[in-house]
Amino acid sequence: MKKSSYLKVLAPTVALSMILAACSGSDDKAGDKKETKGTVKQEITALESAEIPSMDSVMAQDVVSFTMLNNTNEGLYRLDKDQKAVPAMAEGPAQASDDGLTYTVKLRDAKWSNGDPVTAQDFVFAWQRAADPATASPYGPYMMSGKILNADKIAAKKAKPEELGIKAIDDKTLEIKLVKPIQYFESLMTFGTFLPQNKKFVESEGKDYASGSDNLLSNGPFKITGWDGAEDVDWTLEKNKDYWDADSVAMEKINFNVQKEPQSSLNMFQAGEADITPKLSQAGVIAQVESDPQLVRWLEPSIFWLKLNEKNKALANVNIRRAITMAIDKDALVNDVLKDGSRAANYFVPAEFVKDEKGQDFRAKYEGFNKYNVEEAKKLWAQGLKEIGQKEVTFTYIGQDTDTAKLSDAYFKDQLEKNLPGIKINLKNVPFAQKLKLETALDYDILFSGWGPDYQDPMTFSDLYITDGQNNNMAYSSKKYDNYIAEANKETDNAKYYSLLQDAEKTLLDEDAALVPLYQRTSNVLVSDKVKGFVYHTFGPEYTYKWLKVEK
Repeated sequence: MKKSSYLKVLAPTVALSMILAACSGSDDKAGDKKETKGTVKQEITALESAEIPSMDSVMAQDVVSFTMLNNTNEGLYRLDKDQKAVPAMAEGPAQASDDGLTYTVKLRDAKWSNGDPVTAQDFVFAWQRAADPATASPYGPYMMSGKILNADKIAAKKAKPEELGIKAIDDKTLEIKLVKPIQYFESLMTFGTFLPQNKKFVESEGKDYASGSDNLLSNGPFKITGWDGAEDVDWTLEKNKDYWDADSVAMEKINFNVQKEPQSSLNMFQAGEADITPKLSQAGVIAQVESDPQLVRWLEPSIFWLKLNEKNKALANVNIRRAITMAIDKDALVNDVLKDGSRAANYFVPAEFVKDEKGQDFRAKYEGFNKYNVEEAKKLWAQGLKEIGQKEVTFTYIGQDTDTAKLSDAYFKDQLEKNLPGIKINLKNVPFAQKLKLETALDYDILFSGWGPDYQDPMTFSDLYITDGQNNNMAYSSKKYDNYIAEANKETDNAKYYSLLQDAEKTLLDEDAALVPLYQRTSNVLVSDKVKGFVYHTFGPEYTYKWLKVEK
């Protein structure tokens, strides 16, 4: 999914973000929380690197939104501490038909935060709303097409939303029909687009639905309070007493505050004003925490890249696109600029994410494409300029407004202007929500973006850039690429499936140079040693706070 913390999403998607602690509603200073009769106050402060663009699961499209939704709501399945999909609203494992095309799911007894029961119809309503073209969900058609029966036809306005392959057999029984058997069904169901919504409540709220915490319902571990919409920089997750598994939730409150400057986040953590930082970036900040035992580090399956808008005459030229791709030293980026353990990437589908049936990593067939080569880049650039009849070109570059983003964006600008004579980069740093709007409207020339997997399969990356795809947003179109994805969607042999997607990646990056891959991110988060049960995820939502607990 779209990443928010720029270099740390700078994000897979991606970026990305998360936890914070401080005692709101108390005169106590953070880190000096009162204890009563030997108990420890279950309240922390977590810092986030970006605001929440949306709390409507049908309209959400970024990692911050989906992470908050993951903690305030619950679908049929959720990811556990070991990244496994486990039954959530589902009473137990779904029952598949012999041909793998129909799943029957029994729902457990559960309530919304207003006391209404969670029913099968809540899932039907939300899914149909997400699939309906009139809703303009950025994720609904993308997540359902090629998977849920009739989703493609609905997106093309050749079928009604009511014809989507989901039906409430009764209040507690859901039937889901697929286009083809998919081995990652349970993994797919953990994603936020498949969350339920209370139809009566959503319709009664109308346009105000999800505009603030007073216009939302929860059926998950927490309720969001004190959130006033997409521009709000602080909010709180409070324990949902009506959650079916409330006994497993120790945390009473998690107070969030948006902090976009890594050094400020570190200062707050070290001063005891925050218990969990956002994903930290910037070489100077990482250097200060390398030996801190409270540092949690992991390699993410999140990739960051530059999108090239082919509506721009110059960027419609493949030689110019390839020159840009080869003009940026990605090793220097990760080693000298980021210095956070991230890996240089000349690929689209991340390393160490998925393996085939023989245990081979997806990256085994092709290591990467269009590696750094300044001399070749200059030749391609000159040829491209000649082909479009220009001697120089100016591009508007859209980046995020975090300190890390500004640092990396300056590096990209320097690399391109130094290595490609006649190019000028005008940087424009904007808040994450605005970046999403500009990206969707194709109102940019070059845009820094990232993607983290929505489910554990390479298709979560591969189908991003089909012609007119919901997340394409750069006017890229290739019949050859589209055909690879279409054939893969029909393939049931796993080896052939992987091979088709590997060749699709080669077309996208090597033949068409449609994207400029930059790096695969390593995450660095500080978690106070008094906070136990910190769980991060390598796909879908970034964190689950359900198992957090404060100990002495």
